[in-house]
Amino acid sequence: MPAYDPSRDNLLLFDGVCHLCDSGVRFIIRRDQEGKIKYAPIQSELGRELYQRHGLDPELPTTLLLLTPRGAFKASDASLEIARILGGWWKLAVVFKPLPRGLRDLMYYFIARNRYRWFGKEDACMMPTPELKARVVTG
Repeated sequence: MPAYDPSRDNLLLFDGVCHLCDSGVRFIIRRDQEGKIKYAPIQSELGRELYQRHGLDPELPTTLLLLTPRGAFKASDASLEIARILGGWWKLAVVFKPLPRGLRDLMYYFIARNRYRWFGKEDACMMPTPELKARVVTG
């Protein structure tokens, strides 16, 4: 598994038991042919440590956390930064950046609060697919 270097890597911390989050990670991987983003479930040792370091509770994950050399991004800002990193047509998502963060995050957290009910969840972290396993970091 690849190592994480905060000075050069983009690392996405995601809820590893959430079906929506897992689907989102797979969606990103398919579009990130260059492997610009690495991944760690919040439930992993590294994920828990980094999530807490940014003032978030790993026992109650409420948001993606994207750590980049440019800084840390959560909620709707993380989604927009992912689009920027992916480049191409995805960069068009920046049209939402001028919207007030509070408005963007209102929608983000509405979905986040209901994700388990709408999409389901596992009792433990899902086993990564081979494509995800190659990009999951452990430390």
